[in-house]
Amino acid sequence: MSFLESMQWRYSTKRYNPSKKVAIDKMEELKEILRLSPSSINSQPWNFTFVNDADLKDKLAAASYFNEHKIKDCDTLVIFNRVDNLELFEEQIENSLPDGSVEYYKDVLKPLSKKDITTWFDKQVYLSIGVLLSACAQMKIDATPMEGIDGVKYNEILGHKGYHSIVAVAVGYRDEDDSNQIDRSPKSRLPMEKVVTSI
Repeated sequence: MSFLESMQWRYSTKRYNPSKKVAIDKMEELKEILRLSPSSINSQPWNFTFVNDADLKDKLAAASYFNEHKIKDCDTLVIFNRVDNLELFEEQIENSLPDGSVEYYKDVLKPLSKKDITTWFDKQVYLSIGVLLSACAQMKIDATPMEGIDGVKYNEILGHKGYHSIVAVAVGYRDEDDSNQIDRSPKSRLPMEKVVTSI
């Protein structure tokens, strides 16, 4: 299946089949793909939590607004966490990035407000979400991005120190009765000429 066909195949799954599991080797491949995600200056201001423990998923589902059933029924919930401690981040980049990247951070980003730096971190995390969704589509694994989570409660449940949960992605396989499948609910996208300009 070509990448275009993969993207035509994927949709935001609304109902998962709890008895159909993702093979361990495929899940390990997704972890490595996420690790390789791009970020500005290779900053990597994130970590990713893969949860398939049923009890923990139940606790997280209760802190997930209208996404409860997706979280309980999917194979694995992937939580995207951005660094929430500037000292931790600065120590990380001092130890892992070349001098030019560290200087960029110090000269361009560090003078900004904490809110603006956090927004920059969030943008990097969202790059990795796109990578995961695309990889899942290519591997014919269903995935649903969900901003409808209570990040503070997620932090408490997961015992985060220095990181904050901002979005989660349910990963698994669709239930055959999911009414959001393409053949029942066709994709709604703007026409090419509305979204792409060629100059």
